[in-house]
Amino acid sequence: MLYVFTELSSFLINECVFMLIGLISDTHSYLGPDVRKHLKDCDEIWHGGDIGDLQTAEEIEAIGPAVRMVWGNIDGHELRVPFEKDLIWISEGLKVYMTHIGGYPGRYSKHAYHIIKKEQPGLFISGHSHILKVMKDAQNNLLHMNPGACGYKGFHKFRTILKFEINNGKVEKLRAIELGLRGKVLV
Repeated sequence: MLYVFTELSSFLINECVFMLIGLISDTHSYLGPDVRKHLKDCDEIWHGGDIGDLQTAEEIEAIGPAVRMVWGNIDGHELRVPFEKDLIWISEGLKVYMTHIGGYPGRYSKHAYHIIKKEQPGLFISGHSHILKVMKDAQNNLLHMNPGACGYKGFHKFRTILKFEINNGKVEKLRAIELGLRGKVLV
C-alpha cells in the first residue's frame, strides 16, 4: 500500500499541472451569457475592476470555483468593503499583481509603479482603459495584460476577455476573445 502511494505521489509531482484563467474587466453591472459561457471551464476567474454592483460580483462568483476581484473607480462602498484595490498573489509559480487603474509599461500610474518596483511581479493586470492590450515590459521583467471591457457601458467598440493557462510560472496559450459589438446587449 505504501508503495502505491509513493508511486502515485511521484506521478502527480511529475505530471504537467496548469491552471486555466478567465480574465475580465469593466463589466459595469453587465455579465452577459456569452461571458458566462467562456468562463465556465476556467479554474479561476480574475476581474480587473469596475464590477458595477454586488449582484454582478455574486454572478461572477457563482460561475467558478475560485474568483479574484479588485474594485475599480466606479465601484461604490458595497464593493470596496469585500474587495481590495490591489491584489498580489502567486499562482502556479507566477507572482501576479492586479489593480484597476495601473497604466501600461512605460506609462504606469504612480501607485502601480511603486508596487511593481517593490513586489516585482511576473504578471501585471489592470483594467480601466476598456482597451484589450497585452505587452511585455522588459525593463521590469513582466507581462502586462488588460482584458478590455466585457460590459456594454463605455467607449470601447468591441467587448473582449482574455483566457490563458499558467504552467510552472509561465503564461501559455493566451487567447483574446471578442464577444461582439459593445452596443449589443444579450439577454
